[in-house]
Amino acid sequence: MSESPAPAPSRGERWQYWGSWCLAIAALAFAAYLGWRSWQAPSTFPGQALAAAQSSLATPGESNSLSVSLPSIIEVAPVVSVFRRASLHTIIPNRPRQEVKDYNVTTGDSIFGIAQAFNIKPETVLWANYDLLNDNPDFLSLDMQLKIPPVDGVLYEWQEGDTLEGVAARFEAESEDILNWPGNQLDLTEPELEAGQFVMVPGGHREFRQWIVPTIPRGRAGVSTSLYGAGACSGSYEGAYGTGTFVWPAANHYLSGNDYWSGHLAIDIAAGEGAAIYAADSGVVVFAGPAFGGYGNMVMIDHGNGYQTLYAHMNSVGAGCGASVSQGQYIGLSGSTGRSTGPHLHFEVRYQGGFVSPWFVLPPP
Repeated sequence: MSESPAPAPSRGERWQYWGSWCLAIAALAFAAYLGWRSWQAPSTFPGQALAAAQSSLATPGESNSLSVSLPSIIEVAPVVSVFRRASLHTIIPNRPRQEVKDYNVTTGDSIFGIAQAFNIKPETVLWANYDLLNDNPDFLSLDMQLKIPPVDGVLYEWQEGDTLEGVAARFEAESEDILNWPGNQLDLTEPELEAGQFVMVPGGHREFRQWIVPTIPRGRAGVSTSLYGAGACSGSYEGAYGTGTFVWPAANHYLSGNDYWSGHLAIDIAAGEGAAIYAADSGVVVFAGPAFGGYGNMVMIDHGNGYQTLYAHMNSVGAGCGASVSQGQYIGLSGSTGRSTGPHLHFEVRYQGGFVSPWFVLPPP
């Protein structure tokens, strides 16, 4: 049985066959053209382009080298950064204190030191505790509980019949400051205050009520022992005169308590129990022994030139009434008698009956 002949390709199949060959030939021709262009134009390659540029710029007889300068590299300083470690805890910022704090007095405390610790003025501490201190920093005693205001001013206990305007005028402050102080927690529209309630008078102040041993000149009669203590000397005296210069009355030349300020007209010099105390200048002793007002055992020297010096809280007195002493002479031992929270020397300087800061007359420490 014979096979039948294959059918002849259709016209469409013939066009497809020859079209494929034409596309293949065109692709080969295009590739050949690209190769010929690369051979005719070598500058299309970077290395050959440089050579071509050198060749085109060179003149006959010269070298084909071309000097090309590249831009300089600018060195940049390294960036210093701070490494921060991630923290999962929230830090609560410190905010100004608004409440009144209670503070128990301990050994070595002073009004000046307590005020510094709470960043307020010592006057503010005295004014807030008048019932305990009576405006006298030497009345401070161990285990005393003080009220510590949050800001400088007067902490006032409201009395029956008081008004904002009246209290503000009394302490030379503004009633708006009392009303707007957050710690007072007052209703701005209808402020109501009850007797016995404490309010803060920011920026307020008042005069001090100070108790001091009077200045005792050598040429007058002595002061009353019933008023100023058993150490008061009787009669008038004559003797050594001062040099007009002063030396430190203790071996230490630094403080251990109150400095000189409006509520404490002296400096508290560091002196341990039983440390020697010396006369700051020559003169005559006009007070020697116990004194009232928190001074304890005390010595006062009149220097005969308008100056008097006072030495308080002494453990014992080593110079009696009317004795002439020379500058630097021993006059007793340091202690903590009277109103004191620890041994030190309370040292006052007076001139013509007024108080002088000891820092003005003592040599530099």
